[in-house]
Amino acid sequence: MTTPSRPRAVSAASPTSDRTDPLLSEDNDPYLSPVVEKTSIPGITAPVRWYDADRTEPYTHIKPFDAEHDTSVEFFFKPATLTVLAIALTFLAYIAITNDVLEEGREKSLLGIYASISAFLVFSMVQFRDGPFVRPHPAFWRIVLGINLLYELGLVYMLFEDLPTARKYLQMLDSSLNKPLPEKSYAEDCDFTFTNLWNAVDIFALAHFLGWLGKALILRDYWLCWILSISFELAEYSLEHQLANFKECWWDHWVLDVLCCNWLGLYIGLKICQYFEVKKFVWRGFKQSRGFKQKTSRVLKQMGPYDWTSFEWEGTASFSHYVTVVIMLAVFLAAELNPFYLKYLLWMEPDHPFVIGRLVGVFICALPAVRELYNYRNRPRKVARMGQHAWLLFATIITELLIIFKWSRGQFPEPAPFHVKLGWTIGSLFLIGYPLFKFGVPRARRYLRRHGKSEKKAAGKAE
Repeated sequence: MTTPSRPRAVSAASPTSDRTDPLLSEDNDPYLSPVVEKTSIPGITAPVRWYDADRTEPYTHIKPFDAEHDTSVEFFFKPATLTVLAIALTFLAYIAITNDVLEEGREKSLLGIYASISAFLVFSMVQFRDGPFVRPHPAFWRIVLGINLLYELGLVYMLFEDLPTARKYLQMLDSSLNKPLPEKSYAEDCDFTFTNLWNAVDIFALAHFLGWLGKALILRDYWLCWILSISFELAEYSLEHQLANFKECWWDHWVLDVLCCNWLGLYIGLKICQYFEVKKFVWRGFKQSRGFKQKTSRVLKQMGPYDWTSFEWEGTASFSHYVTVVIMLAVFLAAELNPFYLKYLLWMEPDHPFVIGRLVGVFICALPAVRELYNYRNRPRKVARMGQHAWLLFATIITELLIIFKWSRGQFPEPAPFHVKLGWTIGSLFLIGYPLFKFGVPRARRYLRRHGKSEKKAAGKAE
């Protein structure tokens, strides 16, 4: 097999040479030179599509920062999947063999359930994708995602059961459940006095404060937090005919809850956000830290954020931003109302560990979920799909709503009053009418203006 030889150069003095202008050579001739196709770069010279997104962005694959900057803890940021598998299987075999497998009973069944959950969380820790956070460790947020997935699977199972059966299942986990609870109202003595106001301060006031401090850390927006706070109180007003504990005095709604507990929680939460916005994050290795005080400070900093991103939702910037903010606030509102209905239907006290665990779990899951939603909406060049935390948390809240709708049949016979229906109607019309006048009318005007110009041009050409 012969290879084509390079063409022999012909001198200008040779009689057989082509006496042509070098500018008209083959390399410079636009008709003879090869055509160089322009490469389209998604997000820069072309739109981002779901199948050509850059999956090497930190959003989908976060580099182990500490493994690069602090070699003293590099071991904790290596995959070590086989090591974790060996340790997990050894521990599982030890527990299974040392227990009497012939013994039957409730404890044995629960032990198997707990072992299955633990095995799934181990798999989540080592195999799930990284999320937007790296502190205290990416594996922690993978476990959080695994817990959320287990909760969602449990909700899907409960969705196909009736209410009495669901109560019996929960009684297997806690024998004190499956017992009717008396209804409690907070609107008995509504005189606005200092004594009544002081007597209303209880553990739920602390829960309001901590809850809204957490929401401020999640949303990182002053106006969205206030809109959500007022919307929740209005939702309580509109649902008093269904849940008795929503019946509160007017000063309990607006003075104790909104102006005191909610505002204080939001204020401190947003101050924490402002602190992290201006804070200079300098990470020194553990070995480079001198003395017990510096080493302890370095360990505590590992529990905090690696960096900080301030959120600018811009809900009125475009129609897509408006829809995103409205849906997000609606999901937040549903996430706050769902536990009230679930504990009422399942006969649980407000301080039951299941109720508290659900509130804490949703808060932790919402931290990376809202960050992923913000990246998906505000950084389309880097993020082509919604993150796994946001996707799963949205599915979880909607599944809770489906369960409540199913189990509520026959539980709330009292119809909604006229003023409640009127209020929901006015609110719905406002949510629909605002984007029509804000975004629809200007777009229609631009369309008519362009259409009129095109018709004039066509008429001029015809003449």
